[in-house]
Amino acid sequence: MGAEMSVELLMVVPMTTFELVPGVITTRDEVVATFGGGKYQGIEPANEAKKVFVYSDPSAGEEYGYTFDGRAEDDEYGPLYLYTGYGANGDQEMKSRNKSLRYHVEDGRELHLFVAQGKVPGGGGAMRQRYIGQMMVDPINPVEIRRGPGQDHKMRNALVFRLRPVPGSTPAWKEEDWLKPAAGNDVEEVDTVPVIPAQASVKDKKSEQHTTPETIADVPGGPRTVLRREGLLMEAFKKDLEAAGHVHKSFQITIAGEVGALTPDLYDITDHVLYEAKGLTTRTNIRMAIGQLADYRRHLPNPEGLRAAVLLPSEPSKDVKDLLASQNVYLVYQDEDGFAGFPLAT
Repeated sequence: MGAEMSVELLMVVPMTTFELVPGVITTRDEVVATFGGGKYQGIEPANEAKKVFVYSDPSAGEEYGYTFDGRAEDDEYGPLYLYTGYGANGDQEMKSRNKSLRYHVEDGRELHLFVAQGKVPGGGGAMRQRYIGQMMVDPINPVEIRRGPGQDHKMRNALVFRLRPVPGSTPAWKEEDWLKPAAGNDVEEVDTVPVIPAQASVKDKKSEQHTTPETIADVPGGPRTVLRREGLLMEAFKKDLEAAGHVHKSFQITIAGEVGALTPDLYDITDHVLYEAKGLTTRTNIRMAIGQLADYRRHLPNPEGLRAAVLLPSEPSKDVKDLLASQNVYLVYQDEDGFAGFPLAT
């Protein structure tokens, strides 16, 4: 009786030795055989295994003229990998597979990143996959909107997710994983989007977005207090702009030979003004804003008559005001009555 029971158990145990070890070369078939889920889309939730698998293939994007996917330059919080969301044509939306990726932490699912590593010999076009490691959607700035062509060659809004290695992990990066430089200069108009960072532990709530000045983000290097000051300032100013009947947008600026894109904070279409917001009224932040504005305005279309302004949460010192005036940069700052300096003096 005992021997018969042993035989039955052996028959139902999955026969696989596949493990999620950074650097391992595998296939989608092997991942599905071990963890479940699908094997044809870039974002594949595996519900029973409580995982989300992301398959990145930067060469697929290059075919349509954009290079959003890849290893980005480290920022103050550590390494980044950018990944374009689900949806071949038309504006990508935060639903379906994109939603499962964005909210994997809230849903209690691990996120695992693979990068295409050549074709499977005799596999009929199937790609080998190099496992990079366990990741998490950036709790500070989870996703950005970028303009790029879809498979139908029509321009659309793409959701570009910002992925970070989980704390304590060592991703299997390679030199070939870095973002590719842009082939030429280009400026695309983009809609402004909320810039307030989301909390990692809960889904976005409007009440939290507009009242919480800081949050704790568990990023590589340990938990960090992430201030929401700049996001709160931007959202409040956009409300005032719209109440005054002003229309606003932003730009995506790509430069030949450079990776990534420059994205100004806000452009007031009605008054032809470019704004750069800073969450702290310090000389260092204001000097940085002046430099950013000088860089952005060189690349924008219709530069004639374009004005530049710094948006601050409080009134700066007289000397800082003089600095801005000397650089022909306007000042708008928040006070108890709204925003001093808006609309700009003519």
